[in-house]
Amino acid sequence: MIVRKALTKDTLAMTLLLNEIIAIGGTTAHQDPMSQETVQHYFVDGAPTICCIVAEQEGQIIGWQAVSWWREEPHIGSFVKPGIQAKGVGAQMFALTRDLAKAAGLTVIHASIRADNVPGLAYYAKMGFTDYATDPHFTLNDGTVVGRIERRFDLV
Repeated sequence: MIVRKALTKDTLAMTLLLNEIIAIGGTTAHQDPMSQETVQHYFVDGAPTICCIVAEQEGQIIGWQAVSWWREEPHIGSFVKPGIQAKGVGAQMFALTRDLAKAAGLTVIHASIRADNVPGLAYYAKMGFTDYATDPHFTLNDGTVVGRIERRFDLV
């Protein structure tokens, strides 16, 4: 597996992976499919983007992670191909993300995780993120209340 900075040419594969995860549901707060242009702008090379990396295996994008400005804070998003989560892809991605975030001058990275996203909560805890706030009223588009947990990773 190769973990590297994302390139503009990666955005189609990144978009397809994200939209697959959104369609399955339950492990991302994103609920509506995104266009390639939206993924590129918010996560790869647009003004909100701080850093973005991909995990590639045999020429295929199997995961990606980005830190972008959201709610005036640097927030992380992590996406791994369904069926291969919890096998070390996320940990390898976070090692590079952490280094790039430090190099960008960040002192903290925030994660906003659905309270019902058990794998996501476990992942961010394993990476060293700690809870600092909750929103028990976070509601999905269909009216389902799932709550949200806010975590942070201090880079200093």
